[in-house]
Amino acid sequence: MTAEEVRLKAADGLGALLVDAVAGGASVGFLAPLDPAEAAAWWAEAAGVREVWAAADPAGRLLGAVTLVRDTKANGRHRGEIAKLVVHRDARGRGLGRRLLAAAEAHAAATGLTLLVLDTQTGSPAERLYRAAGWTPAGTVPDFAAAPDGALHPTTLYYRRPAG
Repeated sequence: MTAEEVRLKAADGLGALLVDAVAGGASVGFLAPLDPAEAAAWWAEAAGVREVWAAADPAGRLLGAVTLVRDTKANGRHRGEIAKLVVHRDARGRGLGRRLLAAAEAHAAATGLTLLVLDTQTGSPAERLYRAAGWTPAGTVPDFAAAPDGALHPTTLYYRRPAG
C-alpha cells in the first residue's frame, strides 16, 4: 500500500484489523480494549514510515496486513524489521499470514535488504508461523512485553536472510 492508501484505510480497515487482533489476544504492542481511534492514529502515523502489505476479501474488507520497517542508521541499512503481522480472526487458518509474510520478504530481498528480524510472543500461534516459514530463533527475553490483558510474557527474537 502507498502511504496515501494507508492513511485512507487507517480509520476503517486497518484500524479495525488492529482492534480485532488485540481483542483476539495478539501481542502487537497494545493493551485491550484498544480504542478504534488509537488504532487508526497508529496506522496514520505509520504511513510513510513503514511499508505495508494488506489483503482484502472480494468486498474490500481488509483481512490481514504486515509492515516492514527499514533501519535508517548508516550501519543498518542492509536490514529491516517485519512488524505488525495481523490477520483478522475470521480469516485465520487459510495461509493468509504466510502469504503476507512472503510478500514482505520478497520485497525486502528485491530492494536489497539482506537481513530481516522480528519478535513475537513465545509460544504464540505467530511463533509457529515464523518457524514454519523458515525463520531462525535468536533467543528469548523473559517478560519482554505485555499481552493485551497486561500480563508479561517472554518474547522470542527471530531473523531470516531473505532469498534474493
